[in-house]
Amino acid sequence: MTEEVRDMDSAAPEPEPEPEAEEDAADVDPEAEEDAADDAAEPEADEEDSAELSEPRRRGLPPGLRKIVAPVLIVLLLISGGVATWLYFKQYRPDQQTDTDVARTVARAGSDGTVALLSYSYDSLDKDFAAARKHLTGDFLSYYDQFSQQTVAPMAKQKSMKTTAKVTGAAVSELHPDSAVVLVFVDQVTSTKDSPQPSVAVSSVLVRMSRVGGNWLITKFTPI
Repeated sequence: MTEEVRDMDSAAPEPEPEPEAEEDAADVDPEAEEDAADDAAEPEADEEDSAELSEPRRRGLPPGLRKIVAPVLIVLLLISGGVATWLYFKQYRPDQQTDTDVARTVARAGSDGTVALLSYSYDSLDKDFAAARKHLTGDFLSYYDQFSQQTVAPMAKQKSMKTTAKVTGAAVSELHPDSAVVLVFVDQVTSTKDSPQPSVAVSSVLVRMSRVGGNWLITKFTPI
């Protein structure tokens, strides 16, 4: 009897475990699931916001590059200003509508005219005055005729004066197609019967000139 009871106990099926997991899953609150989903989505939204905020920063220049760009822009502005100035003075100024050969011709004409005006001798006045007249024109020619005959000739004859001019330098200060101004530096050596030892006078003259018939002639002679 006892053995049969034991056999029956051993043969009796064991109780099945209860489905706890399923019950626990059934107990989950749907609202909690939605909150968890929102929390998971928030980092993605933050990443998108940070990406949008950082986007304009990528378009700006780094500080180091800005330090380089600013001086480069300044240099470019200075270069463009220098080019514009060069074009004005070398290409478009009216007094530059001539070449260097014309400038040399004007400087030589001003120098030759200065020498002729300031060189004469009491024993060859007529010849010297005639030589000077070839370099003059306009009102200045008329003035020279009067001045040379009324002032220079009597004084030169009275003192037995001889004077010779030598140009030491000349520069064209203004040059236009039909007019020019030449700065002439001149040494003038003079002797008289009372002072036979020659004396030297150093001076400079502004010589204004005009183109007449292809020749550059003096229209004004101003010692400075």
